[in-house]
Amino acid sequence: MQLRHVGMPLLALSVTLAGGCSATSGCRREPAPQAWASHRSSRPARDTLVLYDDAGPYAWLGELYGAALAALAGHFGGWSAAPVSRYRRGDVLAYRAAVYVGSTYDQPVPAAFLDDVLDGARPVVWIADNVWELAARARARGAPLAFEPAAFDTSPVTVIRYKGVELARSASNAGGILGYASLDAERAKALALAVRADGTSFPWAVRAGSLLYVGENPLAFVGPNDRYLALCDLLFEVLAPDTIERHRALVRIEDVSPRTSPAALRALTDALAADGVPFAVAVIPVFRAPPKVPGGAPEVLRLRDAPAMVDALRYARDHGATLVLHGLTHQYRDEPNPYDGVSARDFEFFRAHLGPDGAVVLDGPVAEDSAAWALGRVDEALGEFDVARLPRPRIFEYPHYAGSAIDSRAIATRFDTAYQRETYFAGVLMGDGGSIPSRSLGLFFPFTVVDAYGWRVLPETLGHYAPSGGPEPTSAGDLVESARRQRVVRDGVASFYFHPTFDPGILRAIVDGVRGEQYVFVRADDLAGERLDQ
Repeated sequence: MQLRHVGMPLLALSVTLAGGCSATSGCRREPAPQAWASHRSSRPARDTLVLYDDAGPYAWLGELYGAALAALAGHFGGWSAAPVSRYRRGDVLAYRAAVYVGSTYDQPVPAAFLDDVLDGARPVVWIADNVWELAARARARGAPLAFEPAAFDTSPVTVIRYKGVELARSASNAGGILGYASLDAERAKALALAVRADGTSFPWAVRAGSLLYVGENPLAFVGPNDRYLALCDLLFEVLAPDTIERHRALVRIEDVSPRTSPAALRALTDALAADGVPFAVAVIPVFRAPPKVPGGAPEVLRLRDAPAMVDALRYARDHGATLVLHGLTHQYRDEPNPYDGVSARDFEFFRAHLGPDGAVVLDGPVAEDSAAWALGRVDEALGEFDVARLPRPRIFEYPHYAGSAIDSRAIATRFDTAYQRETYFAGVLMGDGGSIPSRSLGLFFPFTVVDAYGWRVLPETLGHYAPSGGPEPTSAGDLVESARRQRVVRDGVASFYFHPTFDPGILRAIVDGVRGEQYVFVRADDLAGERLDQ
């Protein structure tokens, strides 16, 4: 994988919620007719309720933010997600907490939800818009909030200071951060600060009793070392406040195919094994390249045809490697997609082209996209492991992290775990809206999650070593610096990948740097087996 990753995946299950209150009987828990997208755990009372906006022409965007928050909540157990407009009095009582993202300015928030938030029966994380509706409701009840919202502050802010660490905020983000007309220091505490260009600051996240408020939407304009990391850690404040701090790391050797040098894989294996570092190997079982001359035959090399590589993979497994399935050929139809149709360079499950500036532009699913087509490729790939007498991988990774919603739902029936960044498409929670790139949201996760597909997603947070070329060159020092900033997540996983074309000494330097930030490298399959139901 030579690109900076974008991501992919999704699915929706249904769950029966309860609701309904009256002045005489109070809140009753009874079946509700609506189906809410969910991933329920074995202890539903420990699950999280995720609410999002659904009004106006950008309702699809609210759903995408809901899907992202649902995935994050999946680190802590089960979740249910629905538009806030469907909320009924007492719904939150079936959960440990609620998370609401306000993305539609002035969308009416049901009084039932406002009252439940103010009653404080369950902790609530409120993100971005419409908190002024909560403040107005509080005043009407005669008990004002500990903070009074003001206008959004649109001063240039490119730094969010959290736990003494400066996290990035995109200079392109002109949406502003909520300001405060007043803030009662006795009842409210600023947990993070927005730092203006002139060095002055104001609260970015505030905790007041059972309410934790974030003054903008950190799921928009997410980049490396982003303030999104602060949101991920703040969720622990509400969903798992007793979590003990620890910092783990993953490393993956990327794009290993029958055409890869077996000596290179062995050298990287030796470098990691010498330091006692477990690792993963992303395997492309069939190498394919288009014909070199018109009318010629394509080059096809399978694992069974590369005994030295099979031996190198066995050697890697014997020295701590977890094998990961990285597609079948990591290319599509012997044609540019977007480069040259050669394995490890092009997309396999999604179409793409190069824009005028040379940047990769995602176009949508491949022409024959279907559950049967996706499973056919996956099953053929697994069959190649059988023929080569290698154990079948139990973890999947999309080539370039890109596949349609249909593909993801299908592949999740073969693999419990994906190891990648994710992209959510409009319709993921409330019904399949297709896989339209212009209506999608890509995201990395700094810890293991369970998302709307129902599969577990292992983190890839740092990117890869790419010293030159591409829009975002990444040095060994860049990766280590990102790992340092990601330490703000109290139980986070810093994860990167490395190509076998590079010097093993550079890999060891990155590993040493990450370890120097007090991370412990762990096995991907160990993370895949952990219980996420705290």
